[in-house]
Amino acid sequence: MQVMKRRTKLPSQSPARQSTALRRTACFTLAYALVITVCPALDLARATATERRPPNIVLIMTDNHGAWTLGCYGNPEIRTPHIDRLAESGAKFNHVYANNGVCSPTRASFLTGLMPSQHGVHRFIAANVMTGERAYNTIEEFKSLPDIFSQQGYSCGLVGKWHLGDHLHPQEGFSSWITKRGGHTPSFYNDEIIQDGKRRREPGHLTPFWTRHAKKFIHENKDRPFFLFLAYNGPYSLGTAILPEPKNRHAAYYSKLPMNSFPRAEMHPWMWSRWQKPHLNNITSMRNTASQISLIDDGVGEITRTLAEHGLEENTLVIFTADQGFAGGHGGFWGMGDHTRPLTAREECMHIPLIMRHSGRIEAGTTFDQNLANYDVYPSLLHYLGLADQIPENPPRPGRNFAPLLANQSVAWDDTVFYELENVRVIRSKGWKYIERIGDPRHELYDLTNDAGESQNLYADRRYAKQRQDLQNRLRAFFERYSTPRWNLWTGGAAKGGLLLGTDPYQDRVSKTTATERSLR
Repeated sequence: MQVMKRRTKLPSQSPARQSTALRRTACFTLAYALVITVCPALDLARATATERRPPNIVLIMTDNHGAWTLGCYGNPEIRTPHIDRLAESGAKFNHVYANNGVCSPTRASFLTGLMPSQHGVHRFIAANVMTGERAYNTIEEFKSLPDIFSQQGYSCGLVGKWHLGDHLHPQEGFSSWITKRGGHTPSFYNDEIIQDGKRRREPGHLTPFWTRHAKKFIHENKDRPFFLFLAYNGPYSLGTAILPEPKNRHAAYYSKLPMNSFPRAEMHPWMWSRWQKPHLNNITSMRNTASQISLIDDGVGEITRTLAEHGLEENTLVIFTADQGFAGGHGGFWGMGDHTRPLTAREECMHIPLIMRHSGRIEAGTTFDQNLANYDVYPSLLHYLGLADQIPENPPRPGRNFAPLLANQSVAWDDTVFYELENVRVIRSKGWKYIERIGDPRHELYDLTNDAGESQNLYADRRYAKQRQDLQNRLRAFFERYSTPRWNLWTGGAAKGGLLLGTDPYQDRVSKTTATERSLR
């Protein structure tokens, strides 16, 4: 370094000046010695502090988004380079399933680890539960992930869609809160948002809007542990939001593509929703959906870059998932399980992406083929973070712990997952799916090994009577264990926030969460 080249004797100077110069040089040399001694110690202290600091969590959840639409899950048309890169640098789970076909129940299950028959949210919640005098938080009585993280000292921020009630006020330990007023998305533009407790219209597209605020949250909380729930309300893939020609920056690219990754099929007779029927075999809807997915991918890229810019990659667990999937023409269906009558459980409506990246801790490029459910994430994430003692015993959680897989450890695993949507209950094993309906004789049984498209209903086939009975027994045993009488629709229970089928007697009685329910914490 330059300081080591300083001369300690200056012949042209007087003895007094030489003495002064020598003293200055000695002081400078001592200072330099202190710097090279102390700085590494400071660096080590910072590194030790970073190691002691709990990892940040960035949970990115999309809305009505099937795994089949992503490049890393095999889609050849839709551009998702940043999500694909996230999978390449982390772990990708190939077979993950939502336990319901609607956004509010699946979000409640993801955050609490409970089934709808335990938390009581059986469909998308009604408008008066979101805002107004009767608004309330539908999962308040349960110990949710943000609730736990905030109690552990995390700074918790929600950016995006909530759709679980009382939207005007921060819920579940969130100290930072910007969300949508409603649940559905009539348009990506000029939607009503809630920011700083006030309602206003956001004229721009909401996807980049959420991304900007997520980056802002990361920047403001970079020096402390944080949990960011970035809940995009795209790609949505439904209703009026995707009927018009897309206007975002990806529109031109998709205008030239045939969109062959979206199946063309005759409309299934069970298709019911007048809002979704126009999308079937409609290339404009396909292109608009694809453009919304690529816009989310842009956001994922910006979030990962922001983490890298702040040096947070190795201390941040990034999770990418969706609330539930959607059928984009598969089997003659478009939309989710609630857009049909009877309510359905198509494979594409259940199958969701799950990617987890934690640089330096989760091996890059890992893939897993076990069957998982969204309710498995709650216990697995808490085990991964060393917070397993925070998992409540009551109500019992149905989720399994897959955290050992992330550490390259073997784990015994049952490939069975469960699903319920009001009068529909489903058990899906590695090769079979059994669908049972209460009050409706249209039950279903599929051999998924030989009939992945669910075209041959084997329920009435006597050759499979033993298989059917075994699956039925396991299905009923599961819900006998993982249901709460008050919220079990199959035994006369009620629902929070309304029902898709019939009336909801609970709706007339609901106020704030009772002291009895709070005791479940």
